[in-house]
Amino acid sequence: MTTPERDEYNFRELITLKDRILAENRIVKVALDTHGCKLNQAETELIATDFARAGYEIVSPDAEADVYILNTCTVTHTADGKARKWLRAARQRSPGALLVACGCYAQRAADELSKTTGAGIIAGNEAKSNLLELVSQHLEHQPEVRRDTIHPPRNGRTRSLVKIQDGCQHFCSYCIVPVVRNHEISTAPDTLLEEIKHRVTSGYREVVLTGTRIGSYHHNGVELAGLIKRILEETAVSRLRLSSLQPQEISGELLGLWSDPRLCRHFHLSLQSGSDPVLKRMKRRYTTRDYRHTLSLIREQMPRVAITTDVIVGFPGETEAEFEESCRFCKESGFARIHVFPYSRRQGTAAAEMPDQVPDKIKNRRRQRMLALAKESRRNFHEIFLGEIMEVLWEQRNGGVWSGLTDNYIKVYAKSAEDLSNQLLPAKLIELRGDGVWGDITLPPPPEPAHL
Repeated sequence: MTTPERDEYNFRELITLKDRILAENRIVKVALDTHGCKLNQAETELIATDFARAGYEIVSPDAEADVYILNTCTVTHTADGKARKWLRAARQRSPGALLVACGCYAQRAADELSKTTGAGIIAGNEAKSNLLELVSQHLEHQPEVRRDTIHPPRNGRTRSLVKIQDGCQHFCSYCIVPVVRNHEISTAPDTLLEEIKHRVTSGYREVVLTGTRIGSYHHNGVELAGLIKRILEETAVSRLRLSSLQPQEISGELLGLWSDPRLCRHFHLSLQSGSDPVLKRMKRRYTTRDYRHTLSLIREQMPRVAITTDVIVGFPGETEAEFEESCRFCKESGFARIHVFPYSRRQGTAAAEMPDQVPDKIKNRRRQRMLALAKESRRNFHEIFLGEIMEVLWEQRNGGVWSGLTDNYIKVYAKSAEDLSNQLLPAKLIELRGDGVWGDITLPPPPEPAHL
């Protein structure tokens, strides 16, 4: 929603911005940034495309701009604080700019965001798709939208995220997401196929299917496995990757699709805890036994697969014994990566009212312990592949060092004077380096000269 009750100071700034743009007869600069999940990233891609097609100039999030748009997250208190900090920094960078906050934090606490950041437009998840119209109305700008415009990968990104589903009604006891994304909806397969074809035509080599809970995808009888099958059959996408799934959503039919090498050997399976009593209090819909069974099912099909996960430490009532149980489970599971989060109390969730809230000091100690385990797990997974040659999708260059990802989510670094951006090239994995592996790129030989 918009907030017409903006204070007088921000209202004067908006008029100044509009008049300045008209007087200078120039293109309006829009900076966008995303906090939170891959679904937010996918939605920001769509927002950026809408503005670019309408003639706005898309600039870096830390550049001077006329309009700053932040797609917010509200999963934790830390996420809320990051959003407020970002918007205030944008105000300092460009005092006359229009600030726009959209997404989950905007959905949950619009008044709070407006009062604490001075954002001129607050748009929750339902209004997010109308940002172009809302901003244009504020600026009294009449864009000429061209739907046929093709935009190449932006800012070195060679992977594009496509939203296939939104909403969740599972109401895990700790999670605010069902409050801010309650309405479950899946996008029609034909619409998604056209969107993916457009991304491929635009130059993206990898597409990531994302949503609030993609395992629940269902549209007129087509479920996730059926959608993936159609994408592989009807598009020329080089790589297809899935975002987060629940362990109970993995089936033999789904895994059978990985016979196509374009499907990335990477599953992100949310765990949250390796202790059954904690999982029960969290209202998760599986046990550690169920989770182990899913791990075995996947690894029987794909022995070299990367399985990544999320873990919450310090959930209400979590004892030292339950935390140790969770650590043992994570160590035994051989995850490629573990994303660790200290429990964050969210008003409106069942866990916020639970007794035995864990003190911050204990949560922080457990977080550090789990982070050390996560680092060890990542290292162990990477060591398996040292000495092997693997195909890498190269994305970005920092100085003379390129970075990219294998299909099973190993980050590879390598030196090259060549422009490797958006190329799928093999590299020999030589040694561990930071959060990834150092590689030696194998460039293809130059083409033979044509004989007349």
